[in-house]
Amino acid sequence: MTLTQFRKTQFKSLEVGLESHVGNTPLLPLRRVTVGLPRSIQIFAKAEWFNPGGSVKDRPALNIIRTAILDGELVPGKRLLDSTSGNMGISYATFGAALGIPVTLCLPANASPERITILRALGAEVILTDPSEGSDGAILVARKIAAEKPDLYWYANQYNNNANWQAHYLTTGPEIIAQTNGQVTHFVAGLGTSGTMMGVGRYLREQLPNIKIIAFQPDASFHGLEGLKHMPSALKPGIYDPTFADETLEVQTEAAHEMVRRLAREEGLFVGISSGAAMVAALQVASKLTDGMVVTLFPDAGYKYLSDKTLWEVE
Repeated sequence: MTLTQFRKTQFKSLEVGLESHVGNTPLLPLRRVTVGLPRSIQIFAKAEWFNPGGSVKDRPALNIIRTAILDGELVPGKRLLDSTSGNMGISYATFGAALGIPVTLCLPANASPERITILRALGAEVILTDPSEGSDGAILVARKIAAEKPDLYWYANQYNNNANWQAHYLTTGPEIIAQTNGQVTHFVAGLGTSGTMMGVGRYLREQLPNIKIIAFQPDASFHGLEGLKHMPSALKPGIYDPTFADETLEVQTEAAHEMVRRLAREEGLFVGISSGAAMVAALQVASKLTDGMVVTLFPDAGYKYLSDKTLWEVE
């Protein structure tokens, strides 16, 4: 297959396949966990598990793949390679399977068993890295593999790939403006690759100059908030601008876990750990306001965390 034929085949698939269903996720109002806030304050969350791959990472994964094909970087005979803590890898593997693109992923060996099983079920090659080194260790292994075998692998490099944040600038940001009728006053996003915060934040600031962009991160280098980075102690993503957010909050793992349980029991929302952290941060923001509309994202559902006994088995 020639490069031109490959591009035509892939883009036809992108137009009509499950990739065409990425985005346009519901914006959900939070009602019971917000009890005690003035009625003039509203909190909403984008339900990103409605994406085909089950998380917000479908947005950047799809845009990274689309851009690489268009630029002639991801060509027949090459495998997509990247590091992941789980969700981005699942998105890569989902679209890789749909488009006939082989995928190799490096992730920490202590990633949830559900995530590893899903990746393998989707046909991805999984390389487990030292769990004590976390997501940074997976990054270093992916870099080494890419450097050693450049003819075999195309390194997606999500932490340093502008197509990451651009996905949110092009989709998530406009959706939030449309779904709130431009009434959003505060946007809250977690820091992992930082793509969500940087992309959505840039778009919202262009449209609403007075909006406040609030980032949040774990409160320590050793934490249990999968997918999030404690930026002061981590390898900083190239797409991350530490001066961009108006404020950066810190969230404790235990507080996020408790909020996950509350969201399930009080709102009927069975979400993942980073979603619990997002709600904790959104409530911190809202508690300082007298009026306003706070919007955040719930990156995924809770199904990939069922084996985490510290999260669910409580008295």
